[in-house]
Amino acid sequence: PNLGGFVLLSMALCSGVGASCLPNELIVHIFSFLPANDRLRASAVCSRWRECLFHPLLWQALRLSLCGSPAERPRLEFLLKKCGAYVRELEVEFVAADSFLQDVEAQLDTYAEEQLVNRLEDTLDQQLCVLRSIRTNRNLQKLSFFGDTGSLQEQGILAQTYLSSVDSNRKKIKEIQQLFEDILRNSRHLKWLSSGFMLEVVTPSTLSTVSNPCANVMEHLSLLDSHICSDASSAPLLTAVELERFVNLSSLALDFCDFTGETARVLANSNHVPLLRLSLVAHEFSLMQHSLDNIPEDEDWKALTRRSPNLRVYMMHFDIKNDDLLRILKPSIPLERIHFDSYFTCVSGAAVDLISRQYGKFLTHFILMEDLLGRDFTGRPDLSDNRNEDPLVLLAWKCKNLRYLVIHGYMVWAHNLIAIARLRGSNLKVLEVTEESIDFDQEELCGHDEDPMHNLIEQVSLGLGRPWGAVMDNESLGIFTEPARHFYREMQSFSKDI
Repeated sequence: PNLGGFVLLSMALCSGVGASCLPNELIVHIFSFLPANDRLRASAVCSRWRECLFHPLLWQALRLSLCGSPAERPRLEFLLKKCGAYVRELEVEFVAADSFLQDVEAQLDTYAEEQLVNRLEDTLDQQLCVLRSIRTNRNLQKLSFFGDTGSLQEQGILAQTYLSSVDSNRKKIKEIQQLFEDILRNSRHLKWLSSGFMLEVVTPSTLSTVSNPCANVMEHLSLLDSHICSDASSAPLLTAVELERFVNLSSLALDFCDFTGETARVLANSNHVPLLRLSLVAHEFSLMQHSLDNIPEDEDWKALTRRSPNLRVYMMHFDIKNDDLLRILKPSIPLERIHFDSYFTCVSGAAVDLISRQYGKFLTHFILMEDLLGRDFTGRPDLSDNRNEDPLVLLAWKCKNLRYLVIHGYMVWAHNLIAIARLRGSNLKVLEVTEESIDFDQEELCGHDEDPMHNLIEQVSLGLGRPWGAVMDNESLGIFTEPARHFYREMQSFSKDI
């Protein structure tokens, strides 16, 4: 059908009559096959094309990635003025530009405060622009925001000093919160609501603005916002009482400290449809403000899985201490994916052993990352130190469904990497290990004439049944450079895959 449309348009143009002879409906249908960027370019041809190219049917779904640059503002305002009132699915990522973060990391002590303040101010203005444009949209079915506050916070940009310079009386943040509540108050068909790593967009009172009819049709809810400078940071974004209204949720994503035993019991109630996907983020900053005394006990997890036998859980841990980690990982959690990312703490071999023993039935994804710079060059942690068996090899042995393994910043012995490849074979679809994480025994270095890395690559490739190579440039993979963004995107995919 797309070829036929373009043939008709070509015939009209070549006949000397021009495209003006075609009805608007046909032109809209033809343009529906163009990517979004090409539609925007084509809208500059003439006023009629512009009218057709901004027909509501062409912009039912809109996905934007914004880096807080002033140059983006005119185009953003133009696009949302045309589409904001009728878009059905809106996904926006407010991300810091890579070059900006690299400059900050290199010059954090001397970088001009004015530039930091301007970048944060532009980001807040972009958020206001987006929210104002959809404030009266009553047909939204999906709303997803990602803010990348994790990366900014790691670089020291989200210190209260800078935020006070940008928004001293919190006027912009309060307007953002009010606009977000107005959108939820006006929505009637919203099925997917997600706010991840944004800066105080969602507050503990936000969900109270959702009407009961809208709460009743909601299928996915994700509340992972940062409240590092707010007095309300210790209050949960979702209480068990509020959750009782969302009876048709099949997917939920929360800060781990907001997922209490009472919350688990509400989800296990027969009034709720069975939960299929649960994503939880545990962060050092959050644990400093909350107690683990209220987290679900193993009996709560058992009750939840009885009600939801197909439930799968995705966990991400930022700088969690091992003692806290051992308290969090209850045996009855149907854990399918786990992601560790740390700057100051290291996951212990005992924790990896526990995961192997408890989650061998379900675990498919295991990501283990540690920032080498965060350890002041004291060396890479060795999980197999003083152990008869390497914990990562045991993980590959016991977790029969493991198909995604990523390691960075931890020492991985070459012979253990070969063993992992042989154990899981072609079922291990992804094996990403940075070259700097790999080490060799003295026997491997001295007992062979050939390059040990070449031999490793050959043996791992044979084990996996496909060509393999160590990650040479970890900057080329988003999972290493933007772990929060990677988690958010994976969480979205995980939640859709029901």
